[in-house]
Amino acid sequence: MAIAKRYTISYGALGPLLTLLGLGRRFSTIERSGDQLHVKMGWGFRAKFPISSIRSVMPYTGVAMGIGVHGFGGNYLVNGKATGIVTLEIEPSAKALLIGIPVKLRKLSVSLDEPEQFIADFRTQVG
Repeated sequence: MAIAKRYTISYGALGPLLTLLGLGRRFSTIERSGDQLHVKMGWGFRAKFPISSIRSVMPYTGVAMGIGVHGFGGNYLVNGKATGIVTLEIEPSAKALLIGIPVKLRKLSVSLDEPEQFIADFRTQVG
């Protein structure tokens, strides 16, 4: 059985507010377990998909205009901070839950405490 590796979602000044809303650090995680990646931000977002479906991993090139869970059309941003964001392109699309509603996930951007380490860990798996 493979040992799970955890990555932490990064939070900024509004972290305590997100914690009160059930979206804070203690309710959120990214975990690599075997051949699966699990992403969770409290009740707001949950996804589980095969690592083999990750087509690319790169620093986020957009501008994060807010924090929390947002997006549409298969493109979602899960962040507690506007910096340190990494984007995963996923093909075939994965299933996710956005505030409990099933959605397709094609691109996931997430703020991380150690974005460079995450990118290094997954770049060896994709490409």
